[in-house]
Amino acid sequence: MTLSDASLGVVGIVDAVTRRLRVQILAGDIAAGTALTEAKVSEMFGVARPSAKAAIEQLVASGLVVRTAHRSARVVAIDAAMVRDVYRTRTRLESAALRELAAMKRVPLDAAAANAEILAMPQGPDPATVGPDLRFHTALIDAVGSERTSRMYRSVLDEVRLCMAQVQGRRLLDAQVISAQHAEILDAVAAGDGDHAAALLAAHLGSAEERLVEALGE
Repeated sequence: MTLSDASLGVVGIVDAVTRRLRVQILAGDIAAGTALTEAKVSEMFGVARPSAKAAIEQLVASGLVVRTAHRSARVVAIDAAMVRDVYRTRTRLESAALRELAAMKRVPLDAAAANAEILAMPQGPDPATVGPDLRFHTALIDAVGSERTSRMYRSVLDEVRLCMAQVQGRRLLDAQVISAQHAEILDAVAAGDGDHAAALLAAHLGSAEERLVEALGE
């Protein structure tokens, strides 16, 4: 599909190509390990090679694409080491946020609303939980009110989403279990117990981490 300034409006060509590639990678339409050369991306979207190169670099920066010496950029392949690092990075950032929120007994409304969406879903594993699940956790970070903390968290969001899509794509977690664990975390925040909220979060994320690592067979 050719992209042009006219069809994109105010959105830049590079951002549009990046967004399209990102959606396809996260959906699994572009498989892990697939080479993304400038020529290939240029042909896919009918854009100039410099635009294709810039889009690839944005995906490298987000962690969805890796570039090694003397090799083309390739879609990242999830392995146990990546999963553990991603989930533990999340735990560090979100635990700190929960302790701050608990000190103020502040329950983010956006987190509660996202969890209500999950609660309303049918029982059983469902890939549709990824969206509201991610909004729940992002709301905890954003509620701290730190632009830099939010920016730091968002720098790993694509890798987080990729891992979460793998967890729910493999139907490893029940929507009702996710919702119940989220509710316990928010209750601990409302009670002002930051340590308990952080412990609940660690167990919540740790369960998803271990299930995905086990499913990967590593």
